[in-house]
Amino acid sequence: MDTEEKAAGRWDAIVVGSGIGGLVCAGYLVAAGMRVLVLEQHDVAGGNSHVFRRRRAYQFDVGVHYLGDCGPDGLLPRVLSGLGLGDRVRFHPMDPDGFDRIVLPSVTVDVPAGWDRYADRLRAALPAEAEGITRYIGICAAVAQACRQSAFAAGPGAKVPAVMLRWSRRTLAQLFDHCGLSARARTVLAAQSGNYGSAPASTLVVAHTMMLDDYLRGAYYPEGGGQVLAASFVELLESHGGTLLTRTRVDRILIEGGTAAGVRLTDGTVHRAPIVVSNADYCRTVLELCGGRENLPEPVVSRAETATMRLPLAVCYVALDRELPLPSANIWYWPGEDVDAAYAKVESGSLDELPFAFLSFASLKDPVPGAACPPGHTNFQIMTACPPGYAPWGLTDGPAHGARYRREPAYVGAKDRLTEQMLDLAEAAIGPFRANMVHVETSTPLTQERYTLSTGGTAYGLQTWGRVGQRPDIGSGVDGLYLTGQSILHGGGIVGCATGGAQCASTILGRPVLAEGPAGNPELLPDREPGWDPLRTSRGLRRREARGLALLDRVVAG
Repeated sequence: MDTEEKAAGRWDAIVVGSGIGGLVCAGYLVAAGMRVLVLEQHDVAGGNSHVFRRRRAYQFDVGVHYLGDCGPDGLLPRVLSGLGLGDRVRFHPMDPDGFDRIVLPSVTVDVPAGWDRYADRLRAALPAEAEGITRYIGICAAVAQACRQSAFAAGPGAKVPAVMLRWSRRTLAQLFDHCGLSARARTVLAAQSGNYGSAPASTLVVAHTMMLDDYLRGAYYPEGGGQVLAASFVELLESHGGTLLTRTRVDRILIEGGTAAGVRLTDGTVHRAPIVVSNADYCRTVLELCGGRENLPEPVVSRAETATMRLPLAVCYVALDRELPLPSANIWYWPGEDVDAAYAKVESGSLDELPFAFLSFASLKDPVPGAACPPGHTNFQIMTACPPGYAPWGLTDGPAHGARYRREPAYVGAKDRLTEQMLDLAEAAIGPFRANMVHVETSTPLTQERYTLSTGGTAYGLQTWGRVGQRPDIGSGVDGLYLTGQSILHGGGIVGCATGGAQCASTILGRPVLAEGPAGNPELLPDREPGWDPLRTSRGLRRREARGLALLDRVVAG
């Protein structure tokens, strides 16, 4: 063992992966006095909350296009406040009268905050469906209330409300059938399904409702971009005695005598701890990091081997040298009016017709001057769902296993065609803009896999695992090994993963941390100097001043 390994010594807990779930869990553990190590294979912490920069002028969010339920009583502010970070992240509200605009060929619906107003807006747009919509809203609102109560009360032995149990294994398509809704109404109601990446027939009512309820409680954008979230959790971790190591990939979670014992890195370094939390991709955790059947029960391995993932996404990042005269709302543009048929084409492996285009305008949502782009410019993203697997890209394997793909002709051709299709849909939604493009690039599912090591390149984790409605729980079945992230029982989106991270910490500590008072000590947090850069902070203390940090030609946060 070399000097650095000896210096590392033993830890009380090790967290593998620095997505929001892992960072929140680590935060509560370090606030409880534990010595915590967080390991991240990418250059910066944050997972899908991270940003990247181009031309020293544009900052693009990878996954934080908007967040729900960030008002004073919201779940994410509650997590932040519980860790003493309530004043470190400011959330800018989007238009409560229409934060999402759903556009179909024959109908447009501006989605407002509040279940009652949402129901009224839907009935006005689809008057012939009023009875079915009322029934749908009643069920969804009840499930949403039960989910929220469960989240705040979560801890060892917490009870699951009856209404959530009743719908926990039923799909959104079954709910639509129950309410007698038409194909057009289904498309309107499922138009925001790109927020979780699955068709109504593959989406549990609970998953859809949790997403929708978050946004109906108010849609927000974190001032300065999504990296501010990750950087705040990193500040908490390091100021309370924890350590973040970026560009540090875990090769194996060590399980000795049926108990978690630490991790081994790809360079052979071993870090030991009696508690290991995996915030890594669930299937890779089971089949690769834990060694599969060598260390885990047969049913767990079998379920991971046969699991399916939610659909992966592609995102086109666009910068214009002019402003767009648009409201501060996202646009969900569906060129057809049959959501089930649209998803069926994608699931069959076809990239010929895109199901939808989600347009998110960071420069219209972020009030921090120059955070997203220079004054007078526009920064926006176009997102759509992609088929599963590598075949649509002309490949047989992905970057998680070392496959090189970025210059493969088949991949480049498929990516270029997809980019043009996404631009076409965006122009159909908001009018022509290509003449003003000064930057455009597309992230594919392989890009997602490269940076997050997610199975299938999905940002949204598991779709099926075992029987209908079943999801992996926080406990892994191995003493000392815990799970958090998109695929775990309470995960789903940034807010869901943050809540899931808190619930993972609750399980480890044996007390419901979300129901308690503040855990962190704000007096230990570092001062933010003028020009504070969340991207630099998210590299971790040991790599904070390393070369290669992308910069902007102006202050973006502070």
